[in-house]
Amino acid sequence: MIELTVNGEARSHAGDPAMPLLWYLRDSLGLTGAKYGCGVGLCGACTVHLEGDAVRACLVSVADAAGKSVVTVEGLDPAGDHPVQQAWRNLNVPQCGFCQTGQIMQAAALVARNPAASDEEITEAMSGNICRCGCYQRIHAAVRQVVGGA
Repeated sequence: MIELTVNGEARSHAGDPAMPLLWYLRDSLGLTGAKYGCGVGLCGACTVHLEGDAVRACLVSVADAAGKSVVTVEGLDPAGDHPVQQAWRNLNVPQCGFCQTGQIMQAAALVARNPAASDEEITEAMSGNICRCGCYQRIHAAVRQVVGGA
């Protein structure tokens, strides 16, 4: 039995320990915010926080998350009012929206780790998350808004 915490709630998994965390979150817990994109950790659509760090849930096994805290976009803020989520709404960031939960989770990890990130640091931190619609300027502007520049 694998024990972990998801969005502040104790959870357990009695199945295959090699199951990707993404499938556990989506299929076992019904938390569909993290999306399946590429399956090889290159697009960032499945980004969640593991012990506060942004990770690709398609690459992390449930066993890798044992005893750790996982936060999904659903747990970032119960009302959807995390500063990053507010900035996303304020600047109307998404176009299609598919990648946005991964983008938000990557940005939230950056903001928590570096609340005064420079433009270069924002670009570097967000570079692993792909937006097929090309909303990069709005994504960058939203992160910039949160870290204190307009």
